[in-house]
Amino acid sequence: MRCTYTYPTGGYQIEKVFWTKKRIDPPDLSNDPEYSQRLQYLGDKQQNCTVRLSHVTLKDSHMYYFRFITNITEGRWIGVPGVTLTVTDLQVESPERVTEGDSVNLRCKSSCALTDRATFIWYRNSQPLTERRDRNNELLLQSVRREDSGRYSCAVDGHTHISPAVQLNVMYPPVKPVISISPSGVIVEGDSVTLNCISDSNPPAEISWIKGGTIVGSGRIFNISKISSDDSGEYKCKSINEHGEKYSDAVTLNVMYPPRNISVLMSGSGVIVEGDSVTLNCISDSNPPALNFSWFKENETSAVGSGQSFSALQSGRFYCQAHNQHGSQRSDAVTVTGEAFINTLLYLHIIHQFGELIMMIFLFQFIMLLVGM
Repeated sequence: MRCTYTYPTGGYQIEKVFWTKKRIDPPDLSNDPEYSQRLQYLGDKQQNCTVRLSHVTLKDSHMYYFRFITNITEGRWIGVPGVTLTVTDLQVESPERVTEGDSVNLRCKSSCALTDRATFIWYRNSQPLTERRDRNNELLLQSVRREDSGRYSCAVDGHTHISPAVQLNVMYPPVKPVISISPSGVIVEGDSVTLNCISDSNPPAEISWIKGGTIVGSGRIFNISKISSDDSGEYKCKSINEHGEKYSDAVTLNVMYPPRNISVLMSGSGVIVEGDSVTLNCISDSNPPALNFSWFKENETSAVGSGQSFSALQSGRFYCQAHNQHGSQRSDAVTVTGEAFINTLLYLHIIHQFGELIMMIFLFQFIMLLVGM
C-alpha cells in the first residue's frame, strides 16, 4: 500500500512511524503476532510511508491507518481516512470429519462476483481432478473411501489463484492387523523378543495383546525380555477404534531350552536278582526333546551306556546325562543293589554266628557217649 506524508517544519523531529488498524489508542501492527511476520515497512521518517502485507487472507480485509509521532507532545498525527484493503477469497467448504461410506459434498465458495459461465477446477493434494472440471461449484463424493482422504482445493478456470487447501479426514475401522516377530527364527530361553502389531485405521486404534484368552499387554509393541518357556503359546493382537475392531491371526512362540529336571526312574525295587538286571529310565524336560542320553557309574569318567533306557547288570550308583542342541544336564545318582551278593553274605554270617553252637552240641554228645561206656 503506497503512502506519502508531510509534517510541519520548525523543530519537529519524527521519532516513530507505524501502521495500525485502530484510531483510538492505536497499537503498532508490527508488534501483533498475526502481522509481525507478514508486515514490512518500506518507508522512511521523512515522507514515504509505503507498507507491504504478505500472504493476505480474507480476514485481512480492513481499514488501515498510518501514524507518526514527533518529539513534541502535541506532534502526533494519524492519516484519516485510512486505506481500505478489500481481499477477495476462494475457499473450500468441507466437513472436518467423515466416515467411510458417507456421501460428502465440498463447495468452492468465492467472495468474487462470478459469471454464470464460470468453470471450477478441483485439486486433491495439489493434483487436478480433471474429471471434476465443470460449471458446478460443488464436488460430490458418493460413498467416500479412505483413499479419498487428502487436501482439497479449488480454482476458477482462467484465473491463477487457487484456494487454500482443506483437509478431508475420512474415518474408518481397523483393517485386520498383522503380527511381526523380532528376531525371527529360533527363540531360545533368555532371549528378548518383540511382537509388533501392524494395523491401519483412522483414528489410530488401541492395541491389546491376548494369550490364550487372557489380555497380557497393550500398545503396538509387546516386548518380552528374558523370555522363558512359560511364555510359549499362541498370541493375538486386537485393534479397536470407535468404528470397529479386528483380531489378528494367532502367532506361536515356541521357546527352546536345554534339558532340566533330569531324574532316573527304576523299574522294580532296584535290587538285582541273580542272573537278572535292573532297567533305569532317564526322564528329562527340554525343548526340543532330548535325543541323546549318556549313563555313568558314580566316580567313573567313562560312560557305561547310552540311550534313554539302561540295563544295570551290577550293583552301584548310576546317573544319566541328557543332551539337546541347547545344552545338557545330569541327574542325581540312584543306587542299584545285587541280591545274590546279599544272600551269600547272609549265609556266611549265619555260619559264623551258629558255628560255635554246633561245635558245642557235637562235643556234648561225644562226652555223653564216653560216660555211657
